[in-house]
Amino acid sequence: AWAWGHGAGGLVFPHPSASILLLPPQDWQEIVSLYEKENTYLAELASLLVRSISYEIPSLRKQISRCQQAQQDFIRREEECQLGAAELRERFSSSCKQYGITGDNVRQELLALVKDLPSLLCEVAAGASALTEAIELYQACVEFVCESPAELVVPLLRYVGRRGNTTVYEWRTGLQPLRVERPELQEVPEQPKEDTIDWGDFTLEPATVGDGAAADGAAQSEEIDWGITIQPSPQQDDGIDWGDGESQEAQITVVEAGTEVPEGVACGPDALTLLENTETRSQFIDELMELELFLSQRLEEMEEEADIVAMTQFQLAPAVLQGQTSAHVSSLLATTRALLGQLCTRSMQHLFMILASPRYVDRVSELLRQKLKQAELLLAKKELMGQKRREALAEQGALEPKLDRLMERTKELQKLIEADVSKRYHGRPVNLMGISL
Repeated sequence: AWAWGHGAGGLVFPHPSASILLLPPQDWQEIVSLYEKENTYLAELASLLVRSISYEIPSLRKQISRCQQAQQDFIRREEECQLGAAELRERFSSSCKQYGITGDNVRQELLALVKDLPSLLCEVAAGASALTEAIELYQACVEFVCESPAELVVPLLRYVGRRGNTTVYEWRTGLQPLRVERPELQEVPEQPKEDTIDWGDFTLEPATVGDGAAADGAAQSEEIDWGITIQPSPQQDDGIDWGDGESQEAQITVVEAGTEVPEGVACGPDALTLLENTETRSQFIDELMELELFLSQRLEEMEEEADIVAMTQFQLAPAVLQGQTSAHVSSLLATTRALLGQLCTRSMQHLFMILASPRYVDRVSELLRQKLKQAELLLAKKELMGQKRREALAEQGALEPKLDRLMERTKELQKLIEADVSKRYHGRPVNLMGISL
């Protein structure tokens, strides 16, 4: 920057890039006089003032404003990342609650829940025994409307309430199985994190081909043993023994499906319980919903006092129908809905899906793991935004002193120009207009 000063020799304006020369006072006076000739110094001061006001100060202010705006943007993005990570963790916790697990080890906890599924289904079956009165009410209403003995309604629900969660074999045949051979739940091993293919241990021994025998031996050693042994017929070594067509007849035996299973042995789908088997469980839920719909409709009819047709229709109904109150039917409806809700919870649905497809565990585990991974990525992004915000703050801290110094120098230039011009007009006050700092 230029410096303005009054010395013994006059005005001095050394350039910052120029080195200060130690000259005699006479030489300095000559330089100053030449610089003051035709007001050259005043024009240069005016040029410096205009450049500071028009370019340098606005540029620094824009840079500081950009730093401040960047800090606000980074703060906003930090908050968004924090909220996003918290939301993903909350969704992870909510999903774990729906599955009925803590989330520490999703895969192992899900597999452990499947092992507890039989006891949970036994509790559901035990709750079905409390629906006996509701089922009898439904049966009486159907017989009264049909005006004749009707088939048993909700047979599976009635059976489970009386016998419990038995095997499908016992429900289908009416006999207890002598032995139950349950299908083993194939626990799928956890997939490796790296995409590697296990080719197994294959030992390839190079074959040495010498003579013909050695070549044959090598060929035999490289063959695959499929477990099939072909023995030549004792009658014909090279042909096929078709037998004697006149004295022997081809015997073809047709084996019916299921005859190879011993009687009294429950295996396959029949070895599963009624609530484990998909078909019988769906029938059980349908019958529960059917009973719920009947009780809901009956309660609505009983609470509708203006329904003259319904009141007249049930005047000849059996005592089991006329003796019911709205409060009692409402209690039966609440019990039915509670049992239906217990069986149709989100966690139970997931357990049934795991029971039907063991690989579902891997899909659920991967889905939940992705939520945690996304949350971790958002937290890492938040840290990056924080680092950039601190960098913008440091840049702003470095620019602000420069702006302050530039503004002070500009004010000094303004005062020097005003004082010089004022001296030319016999001390009259001079103010430079249009300068706003």
